[in-house]
Amino acid sequence: MRLLITGATGKVGMAFLNHFFSGEAFSLAQVRALCHRRLLEPNPRLEVFQGSISNRTVVREAMKGVTHVLHLATVKETPDQVMNVAVKGMFWLLEEARESPDFEQFIFVGGDASVGHFFYPYEEPITEETPHKAYPGCYALSKVLEEVMLMQSWHQYDLNGCCLRAPWIMEKDDFKYSLAFGPEQFGGPRWSSYFSEKHVKKFRDQGIIPIMLDPDCRPVKRNIIHVDDVVSAIVTAINHPGARQQLFNIAMDQPLDYQKMADYLKKHRGLKSVNVPTKFYSTWLDNSKIRKELGWQPAYNMKKLIDAAWEYERDPDDPRKVWYPG
Repeated sequence: MRLLITGATGKVGMAFLNHFFSGEAFSLAQVRALCHRRLLEPNPRLEVFQGSISNRTVVREAMKGVTHVLHLATVKETPDQVMNVAVKGMFWLLEEARESPDFEQFIFVGGDASVGHFFYPYEEPITEETPHKAYPGCYALSKVLEEVMLMQSWHQYDLNGCCLRAPWIMEKDDFKYSLAFGPEQFGGPRWSSYFSEKHVKKFRDQGIIPIMLDPDCRPVKRNIIHVDDVVSAIVTAINHPGARQQLFNIAMDQPLDYQKMADYLKKHRGLKSVNVPTKFYSTWLDNSKIRKELGWQPAYNMKKLIDAAWEYERDPDDPRKVWYPG
């Protein structure tokens, strides 16, 4: 087995490689990482190939002898880059996969931005049958295009592919900082934009956390997944016959409820909260298909997610790095 990974230096990529190299299941497998700007630490089972996935020549060379592809590379709201990564990158990878005599499986980690995240009201849980519905901006559009391109390759060329559609991915103390007021906040919405500077300073000084409310002033329920669960879903999908030409939602069994979160943090951490009325809606990314068909189960629920974030202690040589805000 020789696996090509894109986005290897990102949050999911690093966590996957740590698991992949430390476990016994893939002890004989080799990895080739296609990196653009950031590089990886040397490993005897890792070959680093530098270049852009928008360049077909680069992709063709990187794909030689590859049996499996794990496509993680992405960009956020950067219109000058997004088409190169989302469209050209996916297209060249799929083209080389279908022409390769060695190719066996293509795994893509997508995002719930392809169905609008929490920008649109949904009366029912979001399943794999829910139509695409990108929210404004180029990132959500890129997630739609990537999913569609992969799924069309199943029809056009009978390619063995699998899409794992993930919501907001957390690691380490990310979730704690997702509730911060100020520049240290991870992700959105930007809580400080809803209040005056005076109030923001008060909330920061007192460690107050936000309770996001929908347009009807009800606490929002938001989909989240821990990076360890993303990795376990990837590992579960590798070579699984039930993953062939399938789209799976991966998420916690229940979305995060901001009110229940605040109640838990008040009881166990003594933290106060403040209501934040927003234009966003509750959604439920239904993960029942992958649980039923592949036997995958997330290890993290709301309580474990919160406790892990608050109890995480960073080493001095492990500073917080936010390559993109959310």
